[in-house]
Amino acid sequence: MNINRDDAWQLLNEYTKSESLLKHALAVEAAVRGYARMFGEDEEAWGLVALLHDFDYERWPTPENHPFRGCEILSEKGYPEWVTRAILSHAEYSGVVRESRLEKTLWACDEMAGFITAASLVRPSKSVLDLEPNSVIKRMKDK
Repeated sequence: MNINRDDAWQLLNEYTKSESLLKHALAVEAAVRGYARMFGEDEEAWGLVALLHDFDYERWPTPENHPFRGCEILSEKGYPEWVTRAILSHAEYSGVVRESRLEKTLWACDEMAGFITAASLVRPSKSVLDLEPNSVIKRMKDK
């Protein structure tokens, strides 16, 4: 299967209507793409995994279903095993141990995107645009 961003974006929007979840997917995609570039990896492929990592969450938010239902859909659509494995590995409870650089990067970027978003939402502007690194660091338990 030839996976591309347009198809991934369409799939994400088919299953996800929440603006905050769409923004989260874009934030994780941007971060993972940056690491792919830094590591000399396939930025497009890594970005697609990040974009789709939570596409099933809005419909099936329980640990019994997410990300398992989404990975079933991706497999049915012909996405390769390395894509579904990476997505499964981002859920602590999935039983899939993070082994590859992509899997570790996806998990870290997913966690950090959520944390930075939360840190920006407590600011008066509720924007990441004026969020200072020190504000984020202050909120971290382990600096």
